[in-house]
Amino acid sequence: MQINEISVRKVSGVSALKEGELHAFNIFTVCDLLEYYPFRYEDYRLRSLSEVKDGEKVTVLAKVFGVPVLQRYGKKSRLTCKMMADDWMFTATWFNRHFLKEQLTAGREVTLTGKWDMRRLQLTVSESEFPDQGVKRSGSLQPVYSVGGNITQAWMRKTVNQALAQYGAMIPEVLPPELIQKYSLMARSRAIQRIHQPQDNEEGHQARRRMVYEELFLFQLKLQAYRAMNHKRQDGVQHTVDNAAMREFVRSLPFELTNAQKKVELEILEDLRSPYCMNRLLQGDVGSGKTVIAAIALYATVKSGYQGALMVPTEILAEQHTRSLSALFEPFGITVGLLTGSVNGRKRKDLLASLQMGLTDIVVGTHALIQEDVFFRALGLVVTDEQHRFGVNQRSILRRKGYNPDVLTMTATPIPRTLAITAFGDMDVSTLSERPKGRKPISTYWVKHDMMDRVLGFISREIGQGRQAYLICPLIEESDKLDVQNAIDLFVAMQQAFPDFRIGLLHGRMTAAEKEEAMRCFYANETQLLVSTTVVEVGVDVPNATLMIVMDADRFGLSQLHQLRGRVGRGEHASYCVLIADPKSEVGQQRMKVMTETDDGFEVARRDLELRGPGDFFGTKQSGVPEFRIADMVSDFAVLEAARDDAVTLVREGAFWTSPVYGPLREYLQREQILQGELID
Repeated sequence: MQINEISVRKVSGVSALKEGELHAFNIFTVCDLLEYYPFRYEDYRLRSLSEVKDGEKVTVLAKVFGVPVLQRYGKKSRLTCKMMADDWMFTATWFNRHFLKEQLTAGREVTLTGKWDMRRLQLTVSESEFPDQGVKRSGSLQPVYSVGGNITQAWMRKTVNQALAQYGAMIPEVLPPELIQKYSLMARSRAIQRIHQPQDNEEGHQARRRMVYEELFLFQLKLQAYRAMNHKRQDGVQHTVDNAAMREFVRSLPFELTNAQKKVELEILEDLRSPYCMNRLLQGDVGSGKTVIAAIALYATVKSGYQGALMVPTEILAEQHTRSLSALFEPFGITVGLLTGSVNGRKRKDLLASLQMGLTDIVVGTHALIQEDVFFRALGLVVTDEQHRFGVNQRSILRRKGYNPDVLTMTATPIPRTLAITAFGDMDVSTLSERPKGRKPISTYWVKHDMMDRVLGFISREIGQGRQAYLICPLIEESDKLDVQNAIDLFVAMQQAFPDFRIGLLHGRMTAAEKEEAMRCFYANETQLLVSTTVVEVGVDVPNATLMIVMDADRFGLSQLHQLRGRVGRGEHASYCVLIADPKSEVGQQRMKVMTETDDGFEVARRDLELRGPGDFFGTKQSGVPEFRIADMVSDFAVLEAARDDAVTLVREGAFWTSPVYGPLREYLQREQILQGELID
């Protein structure tokens, strides 16, 4: 029996009650327990006070030199005593440890751990031990685990050590010998032991290096094996794409494609012609022209005799895409339908019937597309816009409405290579790195709230020149919890500040009809200033809007601010973004500086990843970004790249699928349901 099959209950000291509590930490087997790694270490190694900096935590071996003095303050107490360590005389201070007074006898040795105050020659003690009673912690590095409830640090340390004693010899090696030799990696059993019981910093570092590589390699192996099998199956939709028809459609576009768009177009058309399922991510900066690439792919799909679906996160965006695609496809006799939550009654029934009979070629919609009563005659291509806004299950349901249709996912949130390699390693990635011709850079400014009068003057100047402006705030209504501007109050304030201008209001609690009317008025320049929440963040395209103002900008993430900034700069006139914020934190200040220093979405995304970390980058746990046990996508990026390259090389080798050397890796893939042909979405 392997340790991943042995219940954690078999570890000595784990009762039925403790077993149930361990389940809350996803610890079910001995393997789960041994791979429940500490997130940091407490350093109890003895040091000399001469090498300790002011304010540092330190463990010293000292002797009682003076008489302990106890002071009481109601139920609280303060105990002080003069101590001697390495010719240093200092005062040790304990809080609420009055019972130690009797034990602090002259000349007795005490191991003290606490915070060192250099100026006062004082050590504020957090833990203390008497060596003559038996050393517990001092002189070692102690692991610190994420615990809670009735699971304490001491119990977890003791239980992990017991599991190592009982089952450490059964820890299997999973990496092939050539990779262990290539990177001089520690043996797996020793690495796991040393992560929990490090003897020194270097040994702990080597143990972590081994397990980080293994975790990232196994993850990449899973993605690359899935990708290889997907390409082998050849059971997807094989489109017959006519080059002459494609050239005619591209010539009909109202603008010339950039070189980047032409390159991506060829990649997608090649995928469509292939017999396996396309699984491609199209990423590009705000305004880089992803929608026209989607239009080309949808056109090719319809010309091959299939239907296409475009799923977007908001009704506003769905309506905008429907208008723009209808204008492009109308000369070619291609019909485009709209399906959102607001489409109901007879209109909805007619559209569903038209889809099922194949009379509607392309449907654009929100999550309404994945409802049970939506059927297609022949769905050949699924395009998902702003894919991270949808959960994994939602994207999968839409895909299952056809027989292995090709899939194109798009995002205007540029994804750093770190995340693209990790979250989307099973996909082919296309990148639009160029701006369309004529697209002007956007000047970005960060100002404090006390400059609001100047901002109002800026708004007045732009609108006076015939332009339009957005004014964005985080909340819809007043909140007692957050001291931030809200859309409704701000709307009233702007009406008072600009009695001669027409002001619009847009927020998520409005009905669909109200939202549509608000956007229609802004499109038509019937309103010059639109006060809005972040419902305008994605995709909204008003070329005459040249000014984006974001209130309390430090409340937004960097990628969200970049998305908002991308709503302007879409026409022929110079455009501006003004961020109004008084950030209290250093991270908030750094966000504002990043926004003023660059308008390159990929650089913004890279800095955002550094500031926030991978877990929060997409703002949703359903994004597909993995949570690793020990690896970190940012700091371990070089290892991630090496692991990806090794996984790609290995799955391409015939020996990987047959040689006994790779048996443990094939067993891992079977446990992950890859070799059974089950898809991971």
